[in-house]
Amino acid sequence: MTHASRRTDRTAVEAANTAFYEAMEQGDFDAVTDLWLDDGATPVSCVHPGWPVLTGRGEVLRSYALIMANTDYIQFFLTDVEISLAGDVAVVTCTENILSGGPAEDGAELGPLVGELVVATNVFRRTSDGWRLWSHHASPVLPENDDSDAPDTDD
Repeated sequence: MTHASRRTDRTAVEAANTAFYEAMEQGDFDAVTDLWLDDGATPVSCVHPGWPVLTGRGEVLRSYALIMANTDYIQFFLTDVEISLAGDVAVVTCTENILSGGPAEDGAELGPLVGELVVATNVFRRTSDGWRLWSHHASPVLPENDDSDAPDTDD
């Protein structure tokens, strides 16, 4: 593979990864659906923070429909994006800095906004229609312990 074609692949994978998060932000279920691998043979998988492993296109897409139905606002600020390519497979790791709000309460326009830090691995596969998500795995980043809360061990 030439350096130019690797750069082209890297750019295409980055665009597919960005499109996935933008579709989530816009609540565009059709776009999310189109971005998931659908070759009729390869099962896809997804792990949302705190969820069990979801396997199969139907189960994965139902989870996104559920998330979108219960999230009035979501915005992703991606940092630490790294892309690894191996033939027709690409692995993207990133940190999802998420700002989200659920359904409004007491007549407000939007529910309270919540910030969350999540690390994610997105595995893409090259298809005739471009790069498609094969697997998404996201885990929450636990807050660092403040040393002042640690027990004193200088006995």
